[in-house]
Amino acid sequence: MLAQLAPNGHRWNAQRGSGTSLRAHWEPEEEILHFEISNPAPAYRDAREAVGSGEYDVIVLTEMVELRDALKYFDGAKYLRYWADLARKANPETRIYLYETWHHLNDPTGWERRIQQDLDSLWLGGLLGPDSRRNPRRPVYLIPAGQVMAAVVQAIEAGKIEGLVTREDLFARTPEGEVDTIHINDLGAYLVALTHFAVIYQLSPVGLPHQLTRADGSPAQAFSAPAANEIQKLVWQVVQAQPRTGLASVSASEGAQE
Repeated sequence: MLAQLAPNGHRWNAQRGSGTSLRAHWEPEEEILHFEISNPAPAYRDAREAVGSGEYDVIVLTEMVELRDALKYFDGAKYLRYWADLARKANPETRIYLYETWHHLNDPTGWERRIQQDLDSLWLGGLLGPDSRRNPRRPVYLIPAGQVMAAVVQAIEAGKIEGLVTREDLFARTPEGEVDTIHINDLGAYLVALTHFAVIYQLSPVGLPHQLTRADGSPAQAFSAPAANEIQKLVWQVVQAQPRTGLASVSASEGAQE
């Protein structure tokens, strides 16, 4: 979806896995869950090779959830630093980002509460903190998709987004028809794509297309035009309000004119 929204010249590669830690992607002897089905050609490129090539303007990292476990048992902060240092050494102009995700809808602490409290304590503090102290002039920036999800859910459940009623409207369904409490559907993916667009390209997403296609070329489920417009505005507000995105200096009035 991001590739469909991005300016001309956008190209990308990825190495992905299901619920996979940064450590597992770094250490060759560790298994990456669902590696074969998560990394089809031509998008796949070996992560160590790609990050170390210096060929990319932007590197996006993310960590497994539960994030508490990633930090405690899988050395998340250490491996975040390894990946970031590899990118910095390969190309001093590369911007490095951490993609903040979300939690299970049925998290016992509360979905919104986890998103709110984990931003500073776990994402920015536990995961990014050690690297930030070592590299204050070349920090890893934040793509706050979790914060965007929470803001959009609040708007949905306040009746402000046409056609949507509840947070479950952004999440996938299991083969049995139950709500998948962690994996998003096309609508949720659109929010995430808008967030990446706004942060990476430092542009307002207001006015971007809202009817996109899936990877297989079929039409993706889409918001109505009025709903998409409201969501695009919310995304821009959230990314500008979070200083770690690097967008705090861009005024809201400028964004409204994009």
